[in-house]
Amino acid sequence: MQLVRQKYQSPAKRTRPRLTAALLVVALGTACAAEGAGPAGIGDAWPVAGGQGGQGQQGQQGQQAQPRTASGALDAYVERFRRAQAARVAAAKKWGLKQTPLLPPAPPDKKPEITFRKGFEVGDPTLPPVFTTVPTEDRVVFLTIDDGAEKDPELLRMMSELGIPYSAFLSDYLVKEDYGYFRRMRDQGVALHNHTLKHRYMRALPYAVQRREICGQQDTMEKQFGKRPRLFRPPYGAYNADTLRAARSCGVEAVPLWAAEAFPDRMEWREWDRDLHPGDIVLTHFRGPGDWKGTMADMVRRAMDTITAKGYAVARLEDYV
Repeated sequence: MQLVRQKYQSPAKRTRPRLTAALLVVALGTACAAEGAGPAGIGDAWPVAGGQGGQGQQGQQGQQAQPRTASGALDAYVERFRRAQAARVAAAKKWGLKQTPLLPPAPPDKKPEITFRKGFEVGDPTLPPVFTTVPTEDRVVFLTIDDGAEKDPELLRMMSELGIPYSAFLSDYLVKEDYGYFRRMRDQGVALHNHTLKHRYMRALPYAVQRREICGQQDTMEKQFGKRPRLFRPPYGAYNADTLRAARSCGVEAVPLWAAEAFPDRMEWREWDRDLHPGDIVLTHFRGPGDWKGTMADMVRRAMDTITAKGYAVARLEDYV
């Protein structure tokens, strides 16, 4: 592994509020936006005089809807947030996490510019950039899972209950055993991306074969999951200029590799300091007890305990790339 930290220019300071501030602003703003209309995100929880769901004025001529106050909107919003947080705490305890995962900040208003990591270039800066870390000052990392070999229903339950975002990079020779599993994953909000048809070592292949591996998987994923991926990860992290040209030819925009890798019993690190950094991409695989020392759930516990203990939240990769 290359032990050189990726150097980025710090992005311009964003003025978007962090999560807590955003909740307060939204609650107050929507409460005061207009009389006679429920606050956004709260809706029918807000009664109006003389009836339900805005029917009061029709039911009682001349009776005015009661004004909604900013404090009332804030109270309702805070209560909803409190209940959601209590559910997250309970889920963390149920699944054996040492701490409740931290909440990520709101996504950036503008996605950061992604460029090649130093030393990962192929001589053409116009090709889809290869990177291991997203340039951000947010204390977030991104969880990605590769290939599709293990199809553990416990993983879907666990990640859904914990509310942890992740992205899947899929190889068709493994996924085709059970497309339905990955459709359920997609339906839970997980973004599905390209990891080639047969998981071959790309650098050893001529351009035409590389293109068939990448673009064939683009076609398959569009057919099976309804969307052509924007992101591609080459098997083993191995690529050359032909790989990136082939990827670009069928719609790939970026090539995220990884800065750390999670296993059920350990973490492995690309960087010399053996630590996480803002924007780092964490890799793991769809594996089970037959391949490593534990289950997918054990892997998630190890990864999340490490990420949370270091003061990071897991954010959605596609919100930044």
